[in-house]
Amino acid sequence: MDSAWYAVRNVDEIPSPALLVYPERIERNFAAMIRIAGDVSRLRPHIKTHKLPELVRRQVELGITKVKCATIAEAEMAVLAGAEDVLLACQPVGPNCDRLVELAVRHPGARLSAVLDNEHSARALSDSALKASIRIGAWMDLDIGQHRTGVEPGDAAVELYQLIAKLPGLEPRGLHAYDGHLHDPDLSARKEACDAAFAPVQAVRQILLALGLPVPAVVAGGTPTFPIHAQRSDVELSPGTCVLWDAGYAKKLPDLVFEPAAVVLTRVVSKPTPERVCLDLGHKAVASEMQQPRVVFLNLPRANPVAHNEEHLVVEGVDASALSIGDAIYGIPWHVCPTVALHQEVWVVREGLASTRWTVTARARRIQI
Repeated sequence: MDSAWYAVRNVDEIPSPALLVYPERIERNFAAMIRIAGDVSRLRPHIKTHKLPELVRRQVELGITKVKCATIAEAEMAVLAGAEDVLLACQPVGPNCDRLVELAVRHPGARLSAVLDNEHSARALSDSALKASIRIGAWMDLDIGQHRTGVEPGDAAVELYQLIAKLPGLEPRGLHAYDGHLHDPDLSARKEACDAAFAPVQAVRQILLALGLPVPAVVAGGTPTFPIHAQRSDVELSPGTCVLWDAGYAKKLPDLVFEPAAVVLTRVVSKPTPERVCLDLGHKAVASEMQQPRVVFLNLPRANPVAHNEEHLVVEGVDASALSIGDAIYGIPWHVCPTVALHQEVWVVREGLASTRWTVTARARRIQI
């Protein structure tokens, strides 16, 4: 295990459960992301995965100055870390309209914007912007098959975009189309479904342009369809999970070349039976919204999860006699994005040594605004 890439020489100094990140691997993932995109100007990575200002700053150093985010805290973190163009991909409602506008007022050098999919939200955001005597960016969110948010491409979408272009507090930035429902392991099948889902987006854009409306850009896809949308020269690309990668996408998307760069550290806390051990990796330390396995263990590969609670994960199918209380176990989360949000800090592992900690700044719901 000492020669394994994930092993930490000073692991005895790290309380468990913990989340470890590996910058050398993150660098290779950034390089692969840029290589697939072909040009850094096409990238608008989603930062909800890592929520770390250190990684936003590194993206900016690489020339990636546009980002997408899920919360206003993430937007604020991104601006403070040097991002120049920040898109809030979760439509603001209630007080969040004023919060987004306040962020824009405090940072006039940054381009802030949000997605919208209905008249009420468009008018509310415009009103908030007008109260502050500014205009704020607005993207029309299109539903291309996930049926979570967005307006269906067609007449209603054209009417909404016309309203966005007319409202005095809004500046139309273009179209947003997320296809998170498309993750077929077969690349050809995924591409066929992606192209079919995206065709209505292109049709709506042409109608809007024919009407003389500005449609500066289209933001398309997530990580699973990233290499497919990269073949379209006129879209911005917003992968996110690929920065840290996880076991779920690694299994579902064998064609993608990213490396796992985030690992959960847990320890054996009990050995109830000869084939059962209990680990300190509960719901509060690894994302639990999916079915098991919620983590793929690197140095306990035959472990079969049988119980998961707030602070404990019980596994069977192991030789408990070969393990000691306190042994360190490393695993790759099945879903890394919500796993990161469970940790106040990450331990940064370079050349097998964890000597730095980064605060997961944007796991908070509020930073200042």
